[in-house]
Amino acid sequence: MVRGERQLRAVPRRVWMLLLAALVLQIAWQAAQPKPVASAAALGAPPPVAALRAISLGEPVVLAQLMTLYLQAFDNQPGISIPFRDLDYQRVTQWLDTILALDPIGQYPMLMAAQVYSQVPDPARERLMLEFVHQRFMRDPNRRWRWLAHATIMAKHRLQDGELALRYARDIARHAPAAPGWARQMQIFILEDIGELESAKILLGGLLASGEIKDEHELHFLLERLEALKNAEKPAPPTRNRHPAPPGSAIKP
Repeated sequence: MVRGERQLRAVPRRVWMLLLAALVLQIAWQAAQPKPVASAAALGAPPPVAALRAISLGEPVVLAQLMTLYLQAFDNQPGISIPFRDLDYQRVTQWLDTILALDPIGQYPMLMAAQVYSQVPDPARERLMLEFVHQRFMRDPNRRWRWLAHATIMAKHRLQDGELALRYARDIARHAPAAPGWARQMQIFILEDIGELESAKILLGGLLASGEIKDEHELHFLLERLEALKNAEKPAPPTRNRHPAPPGSAIKP
C-alpha cells in the first residue's frame, strides 16, 4: 500500500452499493440489447478518374488492381454475402469502366463482366453485362475479342437470342483481324443455327474463295461445312413404296 492512499475499508458502504448497482445495470442493459444484424452496404459510385490518377502517384495500374480487388470482394461483407443479382449493375459497370480507364491494357475487368457478373439468373442483368463487353470491345477489338466471343456464346445459349449472338459475331469478324479464325467464323455457324442457310453458304464460300484460310485442317473442315450446307438446301427425294402391292390388290373403279 502506497503511503498517503486510503484503505478500501475506508470507502463508505453506500459508495460500494452504488458501484455494484451500476455494474448490475450495465450487465442488464447489454443483455437486453438486440443482437447486431449484418446489413448490406450499397456499392457507391467510383471516384472520378482524374482524381484517381492524381492520387496514384504515377502508378495507375497498381491503383486499378486495388480497385479490382475491392470490387471483387464487395459481395462478401462482414457477416453477409450479397448475391450478384442484388448488386446495382449500373454501379458495377461504372467501376469496371473506371478500372479500364486506369489500365486500358488490363483484361480482368472484361473477364469479370463476361464470366462473373453475367452468370446471374436475370436476363436483364445478363444483357447489361454482355452489352458492356460489346461496347468496350469496340474500343480495342484486337485485345478484347475473346471476351466478345464469350458474350456471343452466352447470347446464343443462355439468352437463346440468335440475333444478338449474330450481331456480336459479325463485329468480331469486321473489327478484330487479330482474332483467330474460329472466332471470326462464328457468324457462319450462328447463321446456320438460326436457319439462315443461304447467308451462311454465301459467307462461307466467300471466305474460302478469299484464300485467307491457310491451315489444311481448317480448310478441310470448312469445305465439309460448305458441302453440308449445300446438301441441306437440296429437296428431299420423293418417297417410294418399298413393298409394291401384290397383283390384283389395286382398287378398281
